[in-house]
Amino acid sequence: MIKIVAYLVSLFFILQSSLFAYSSNPKDFVNELVSEAINKLSDKNLTKEEKAVFIEKVALENVDIKALSLYTLGELRKSSSKDDISNYQLSFEKYFLKSLTSRLSDYSSSEFIIMGEDKKSATYTIVNSMVKPSDGPEIKIDWRIYTKNPDKPLIRDLIVEGLSLARTQKEEFASILNSNNNDLKILIIKLEEFVKN
Repeated sequence: MIKIVAYLVSLFFILQSSLFAYSSNPKDFVNELVSEAINKLSDKNLTKEEKAVFIEKVALENVDIKALSLYTLGELRKSSSKDDISNYQLSFEKYFLKSLTSRLSDYSSSEFIIMGEDKKSATYTIVNSMVKPSDGPEIKIDWRIYTKNPDKPLIRDLIVEGLSLARTQKEEFASILNSNNNDLKILIIKLEEFVKN
């Protein structure tokens, strides 16, 4: 299951970037991120390491990693110590970035199309898109964009063919925690092991 989630998370974030100020309109924000990412990942003059640095920068600036880490922890975030939460968030960020950079070439030659958007509330918009990989079937992706700060949209989740990546990750973490007496330290160890491999 970790491999499946890592694959989907890679798709989620490989399609983004942040080397210039992107539009504050959620639909344009997603379109600009994805277009730049595809261009960078297609650039044969860049090494794999340079592309990895680029993707990490994109994620750190445009994805709400802190909110994702807390969401994926579930109810345990309310009863865990501040130190454990802090250690978990550091491990989650490393895990998240490793997941993104592990499959850099998968979507470098994809075609990306914005299909529309649906403003769910003052702070959330769903941007509907379609990715057409050069060697595979079309993939429907809905981007959950958080706009509490209207000048700085953040990505909170991707729904790939109806599957929320954040929810899938939360369920996987819950399974690990449930089989380990809800010991957050065990989850942290597993995340660190993933990063080292």
